This record gives sequence, structure tokens and C-alpha cells, in this order.
Amino acid sequence: MSAHTLSKTASVPRLAHLPLPLFAAPMGFGGIGLAWREAARVLGAPKLIGEALFAMTVALWLIVTALHIIRALHSPASLLGDLKHPVRSGFTGAIAIGMMLIAGGVLPYSPSIAAVIWFGAIGLQVALGIWFLRALFHTPREAATFTPLLLMPLIGNVVAPIVGAKLGFVVISWMLFGMGIALWVSVQPLLFGRIFTGPPLPELLRPTVVIFLSPPAVSTVAVANLTGGVGPLALALFGYAAMLAIMFATMIPEFRRTPFAMSWWGWTFPTAAFTVAALTVARSYSFPGYQLVLWGTWRLADPRHRLYGDATRGAERQFATARMNNVVRPKPTAAA
Repeated sequence: MSAHTLSKTASVPRLAHLPLPLFAAPMGFGGIGLAWREAARVLGAPKLIGEALFAMTVALWLIVTALHIIRALHSPASLLGDLKHPVRSGFTGAIAIGMMLIAGGVLPYSPSIAAVIWFGAIGLQVALGIWFLRALFHTPREAATFTPLLLMPLIGNVVAPIVGAKLGFVVISWMLFGMGIALWVSVQPLLFGRIFTGPPLPELLRPTVVIFLSPPAVSTVAVANLTGGVGPLALALFGYAAMLAIMFATMIPEFRRTPFAMSWWGWTFPTAAFTVAALTVARSYSFPGYQLVLWGTWRLADPRHRLYGDATRGAERQFATARMNNVVRPKPTAAA
């Protein structure tokens, strides 16, 4: 057997453990790309960066999807286990959201292709949403399994109108928006209850609390696109999002102590969505010095932010320590 065949054969079992949360990566890059595109319109930021991020989003989504298709073919039980897992299954929502963001990235270049992608995304979103909600109805959950990740399969319903309204599918977009809002106000109190009363979230899941910022931030942009401007409802939603954003900003020292993990992608999309919402509102309601405030807001969503650097360095230190312990650990001696 050739070395290439051996390598290929050995790589398939490793895909059985491919993390489902990887789908959050293209979702995060797509959100940042959308923020860059909006910043180019409002603040004069370089437009090319946003388009490059959208291209990266497409590439990442295709790669992660292809790997999970291979995983499904060779290790279906492993993938099914993730889909049934009370926490990891929340990342299924990132699959459809990633497609919606790709549709938004393609829209300026080919509305027809964007429409095809968008309809595929909302079909997948509705199917995943029904499956996820049905699972909640049929399987009682312990309090420890109620994490902010439960919102992810529901957020897509309010992401869809952002692109759908621009494509001209206003009626469908309003229906999806209604579904998303209803599910959001139904599920979020349960999640708040778990966080307020315990048990506490595991350390590596702490950054996922920022996901609470996504629904009001995304809804602000969705309503603005659906109504053609920033009216009272969009302002009300943005006010709630701004309050959460300020609160999470005060928690940055706490987040910095959390090592980098897949859960950190739970920071990227919500902060990017809030940046887009702030830029959208600023187009209608500006004030002296608002550009500085918006650049500061954008800085939190930028993946080069020191927050990510601190978390990544923490993970590197842990890895180095573990490796050193493994190196210096004495080998067991044979009995005499």
C-alpha cells in the first residue's frame, strides 16, 4: 500500500471527530465582511477588505461543508451524535446563517445567484429550526444544557430578511422575521433563568453569552431593510442591543481570562452584527464625533483585537505547559 493511500485512509477516522462548531468560523467571517462593507459606506473604510472577507467566507464554508459531508459518509454515527448533543447541536444554526451571509456577499455581483443561495439557506433554516424546536418539545432538558448556543438555530430567521428584503422577497422575509422574534422572546427567558440561577457556564463557554447580542442587533438591521429606514421599532431594538453591548464591554477583563476555543466564534458574529446595526442607525441619526464611537465599536468585532490575542496566547501557554509535562513526565520502570 502506498504512503498516499495510507495517509488518506488514516485521515478518514480523524474526520469522525471534526468539530461541528467549525461552521461558526465562516459565519463569523461573513459577519465581519458585512460590517466592513457597511463601514465602507458610512466611514469610508477600504471596501476591498470586506469583499476579501466575503471570499474567505465562501471558501471556509465550502471547505467545512465538504469535510462534514465526508464525515457523514464515513462516520454517520459520529455526526448524528453531534446533532443530538444538547449543546453542540446549537451550532447547526451556523450552517444556514453562513449561507445567508454568502448570499449577501454575492448580491452586488449577481442577484440571481444570491437568490438561489438565499432560498436554499431559508429552506435549510426552516428545516433545522423545526427539527431543533421539535427536539426541545420531545426531550426534557437539564438546566445545565441551556446555553446561549440554543439561540443560534433561531437567529437565522431574523438574519434572512437582511438579504431577503434587498432581493425583493419582502413578504417571505416578514414571515421569517416573525418566526425569529417569536422564538427569541420564548427561548431567551429560559436561558436568562439558567444563567441567573445556575449552574454557572463552563469556562470555555463564557464567551458565548455575547450571543445574546445577536437577536436585537440583527433585528435592528432586518427591520431597517424591511421598512426602508430606521424607524421606532428599529431604534427600540437597537437600544436594547446597545445596552447589552455596553454590559459585555465591561466584562472584557473576564473574557480575557478564557482560553481560546471554538466558543470564541460566539463573540465574532454578535459583535459584527452590532457594528452593522450601529452603522445602519448612524446613517439616519448622527451626532458630533459619532465616527470615533463607530470605529471603537468596530474594533471590538475585529478579529485582530487584543481580546483574541490574549485568549489565543492563553491557549498557547496551556498547550506548552501540557507538552512540557508530557516531556518531563518520568517513564514507568519495569518491575525488577
